[in-house]
Amino acid sequence: MDHNAFSEITPEIVRLAKMSEQADIIDTALFTKYDVKRGLRDLNGKGVLAGLTNISDVRAKSIVDGVEVPAHGELFYRGYNVKDLVNGFTKDDRFGFEEITYLLLFAQLPDEHELASFRSLLSKYRSLPTSFVRDIIMKAPSSDMMNTLARSVLTLYSYDDRADDVSLPNVLRQSLQLISLFPLLSIYGYQAYCHYHDGKSLFIHQPDPSLSAAENILHILRPDSSYTPLEAKLLDVALVLHMEHGGGNNSSFTTHVVTSSLTDTYSVIAAAIGSLKGPRHGGANIKVVQMFEEMKQEVKDWSDEKEVRFYLRRLLHKEAFDHAGLIYGVGHAIYSKSDPRAVIFKSFVEKLSVEKGLEKEFALYSLVERLAPEVIAEERQMYKGVSINVDFYSGFVYHMLGLPMELYTPIFAIARISGWCAHRMEELANNGKIIRPAYKPIGCDRTYIDISERSDFPHIISDENAACNAAELKNL
Repeated sequence: MDHNAFSEITPEIVRLAKMSEQADIIDTALFTKYDVKRGLRDLNGKGVLAGLTNISDVRAKSIVDGVEVPAHGELFYRGYNVKDLVNGFTKDDRFGFEEITYLLLFAQLPDEHELASFRSLLSKYRSLPTSFVRDIIMKAPSSDMMNTLARSVLTLYSYDDRADDVSLPNVLRQSLQLISLFPLLSIYGYQAYCHYHDGKSLFIHQPDPSLSAAENILHILRPDSSYTPLEAKLLDVALVLHMEHGGGNNSSFTTHVVTSSLTDTYSVIAAAIGSLKGPRHGGANIKVVQMFEEMKQEVKDWSDEKEVRFYLRRLLHKEAFDHAGLIYGVGHAIYSKSDPRAVIFKSFVEKLSVEKGLEKEFALYSLVERLAPEVIAEERQMYKGVSINVDFYSGFVYHMLGLPMELYTPIFAIARISGWCAHRMEELANNGKIIRPAYKPIGCDRTYIDISERSDFPHIISDENAACNAAELKNL
């Protein structure tokens, strides 16, 4: 079968898909009647309690006179405020990714000796099996680096003699190896694609054991391996701010769900990668950058509040960018008054914009940060406030760092793998049950029809489905 035929959506497929859709539609009133929390969240964005965790805490509410009210967001890793952690290692001019990975995995901050030993261990694991780059990464390169990353992770299973061993020492060993290898798998995959599909020169730099994770990312990505100290430090801060966000985010919850089946580490992490890839999760920062690129073309005076407001309204009215009716990078399922990651990020972003000569772009981002919540409040009925989220500035940072857009979401994965591994270890340590929530069936019972008689019965699936939905509503 040729490539075009493999990807073709035929009229028959369209017809069958329509039948499937008609059979699957559930009256939204039933979700309300049965108190089903769609997305496992209530109307205020509060998640259904599905587990307990010691790893991190996302706080966006405070109690005033016994009532929950929106508050400025705070994020804690193992009990430490992320703001304090970032201030701590940046104040001392130290890279933080390895240190905070240690904290997430072992629930304590390392001393100087422990940190040096841990960095050495990660460095030792930052090496792929012999011929892996040639035999796996160079073969059938994909235009989507998240798919390349997932495929590489699954293939590493074949190189591991203890792949299915779910004892904690073995899972920790696998976790540390994957944390170390994610930058190589992502960037080598990107270099291979650029070489074979775009005809660019192929650069496969070996990681430098003396460098931090952030430095190594820039070292192996750039042809000349050069970078400024500020570039490396800001990328390091980005990794720390993205590495963990509670057990309820989609990819970390996926990690808990798949781990609970006692499958292998490679399958668990590949599943988490698939979750993070989605535009509702890790892919959002790409949309922010693309939206701003169009905004810079459409808005003639970037400092004109009236003109910027007009463009933001056009976004909400589905008249601009991708016509989705969204201002990307604004709003979050948990936070309402502020996303602490965005607040921490902003001061570092401003410094890099000065170094890159992009102060006007930063001023535009700052203006949209202030105006977008006001415009949304004017145009939409909201159940909670909105503020910018971490994706609002992260895409701009990656753009200033010259990172290709194909690597924006993999960079998120390079950070979040530390959180995923901590959640996998936590799930295994507690030896919980397989995670299996309930779904209430609402279909009607039907009488079997012999195949010779089926042509006499019209297949009006949508009518049958609607009748079942109506009967279910009537019985309540």
